[in-house]
Formats: sequence, C-alpha cells, structure tokens
Amino acid sequence: MQIVMTAQPHRPPTPAPAHAERIPGGDGFFQRPSTARILPFATYMAFIALADLLARLGWSDEALRWLYPAKTAAVVGLLWMYRHHYTELAWRTLRWSQAAAAVVVGVVVLVLWVNLDAAWMQVGASAGFNPTNAAGRIDWLLVAIRVAGAALVVPVMEELFWRSFLMRWIEQRQFLNVYPARVGTMAVVVSVILFGVEHNLWFAGIVAGAAYSLLYIKSGNLWSAVLAHATTNGLLGVWVVVTANWTYW
Repeated sequence: MQIVMTAQPHRPPTPAPAHAERIPGGDGFFQRPSTARILPFATYMAFIALADLLARLGWSDEALRWLYPAKTAAVVGLLWMYRHHYTELAWRTLRWSQAAAAVVVGVVVLVLWVNLDAAWMQVGASAGFNPTNAAGRIDWLLVAIRVAGAALVVPVMEELFWRSFLMRWIEQRQFLNVYPARVGTMAVVVSVILFGVEHNLWFAGIVAGAAYSLLYIKSGNLWSAVLAHATTNGLLGVWVVVTANWTYW
C-alpha cells in the first residue's frame, strides 16, 4: 500500500469490466469474480465450524490450537491464488488524510469493542484462543501467528468479502460495476448487520462494520477499510496478550 500526500480531488475508482476478473480457462464456479471473494471467507468459516465440531467430539484445547495456523495458511493460499483478480486491492494511492482517518477509526473501534460487552450485546460464548500450554506458559509462536493472522490476513479476507463483494452485490448483482460511493442505504445496513452477527459481540461487530463501510464509501479505496480493520485487530491482539483476556480472541 503506497501512501502519498496529494491535493488532488477524489475521483471514484473506475470499476474493472467483469470479464477482466475471470480466471483464464473457463467460466465455471471457480472462475467467477464472486467466488474469488467468497471462497477465502467461506474457508475461514468452515475451519471455525470444524473446530467447534472437534471440540464437541472431545479434542483437547492443545490440539485445537493448531487449527488456527492451518486456517490462516489455507486463507492465505486462496488469497494468493486469486491475487490477480482483486482489482480493488491494486496498489492505488491512499492519501495521508485517508490513512490517518483509517488508523483513528481502527483505534476507536478497538476501544468500543472491548467495552461494548453487556449481556444483551452478546450472543453465545466465545471460546477464544488461549496460547498457553499445559505448563501454563504462553506459546509465543502461536501468539505471533495469531496476531499476524488477525492483523494481516483477516482484514484483507473480510473486507474483500463484506465490503467489496457483499455490500456492492446487494446493491447490484454486477458488483464490480458499483462505485462504493453509490451503494444505497439498504445494502449498507444489511451487510453491516450480517457482519455484526458473525461475531459473538454482535453489537460491537455492527459498530465496527458501520465504521469500516463508511471509510470504504467515503474514500472509494478498500485499503482504507483494510487499514482500519488491521489497526483494530492488531491492537486487540496486543491488549489480549497483556490482559490475558483470551475470550476476545
């Protein structure tokens, strides 16, 4: 991501023609623009479901902790495979003002995230991610993988799915032709609510989704939302390790 200072007025990005997103060799499911943005997210969610199933079958926490590195590797592999098709992640200019706004929003979302935890703001209970071993010592390799995954991989994967794809797709099925600034209220509200209920802290999730969506709409640059999301997740990781509030992971 390149950040430069410029006084030029903002112009919405020109959407790539749909055929530019096709993977050479056919028009099947795996060649669709939507699949490139859905599959990494679906894989991530499938690993969460698998971890829950294995826990119910009696797998130990020690064994299940290593599912996160596997999940992260699988998502990275899919993002890399489809990397040439994410036109919204081309190395576009992000102005200093946009970058600063994204970082500030990310910090504010973090503060709200760890405070919007009243009983009615939650659904279910989060098992979290506890990197301590049987001896009670923190496995710093697992911590590093978790922080890197949360701060570097998840923001890209989720913003591609929730903001770039789903929000625009709700507005118009040919989502590549939708400028972020032209997304209607209904598309924003529906995508934000769905993003919220994806999380155990659903109310905090809705607040975060609204903030990231607004950044994307205002800037027309998905990197604004990715940077804010990465700031939130990265600082949350530091806070979790310092306070040992593992359920927030």
